[in-house]
Amino acid sequence: MIRFAANLSFLYPDRPFLDRFAAAAADGFDAVEFLFPYAFGAHELAARLRDHGLRQVLFNVSPGDWDAGERGLAARPGHEARFRDAVHQALAYADVLGCRQLHVMAGLREGDPARQHATYTENLAWAAALAAPLGIDLLLEAINPRDMPGYLLSRQQDAHDAATAVGAPNVKVQMDLYHCQVVEGDLTMRLREHLPGGRVAHVQIAGVPSRQEPDEGELNLVHLLAEIEASGFAGHVGCEYRPRGDTSAGLAWLRRYRADAGS
Repeated sequence: MIRFAANLSFLYPDRPFLDRFAAAAADGFDAVEFLFPYAFGAHELAARLRDHGLRQVLFNVSPGDWDAGERGLAARPGHEARFRDAVHQALAYADVLGCRQLHVMAGLREGDPARQHATYTENLAWAAALAAPLGIDLLLEAINPRDMPGYLLSRQQDAHDAATAVGAPNVKVQMDLYHCQVVEGDLTMRLREHLPGGRVAHVQIAGVPSRQEPDEGELNLVHLLAEIEASGFAGHVGCEYRPRGDTSAGLAWLRRYRADAGS
């Protein structure tokens, strides 16, 4: 059976962030992810996880100044010191939260592409060496240009090629089926191509084109979940979508999946 994680940056938007842990647990989740933890103390977040029997499976290294338009530091020449500070900060949070996966955002395309990719590879290699003794994987994600214009990685192969360039076993891929469908489509073949082998460590889902519940729009959720199961994928599937209404009511798709899987 697939293991799901509630993305608390997206789900339960009507509740204060710290109250979303209890809501996720009440809906039967045993794992959570979110974008950024840094507005809260690590020990405060760890207490919420512990109190509600939850596991933290993913969060992002700081991408820089999000409100100013930054979308990652890893591939930005001249920002190496800021990137290293952000990695140290994320590793400290990961230690307290017991989290073993960090999404490292590349940043937007800028300047000379060869220099930018060289910076990206060098920064990831440095971070991977720092994270490896802690048992932490660094994840790379392709993001569609409609939601994030100019992001360095837009196709699944971009993320796999970047991981290959680094060559570290703890640099892996985060495969978001929403982004993949917007850019490439052909999700069944993309799953069959990329899931075997273990480089994809985390999958995320949302409806297309709305980015709401994954059972609405143009995707066949039942079929895609069956493909993920058949691949032997052992990671979590993150529910990273914007609920169209009440989050709990909108989880009818998940209750159906659990009922069918248990039958």
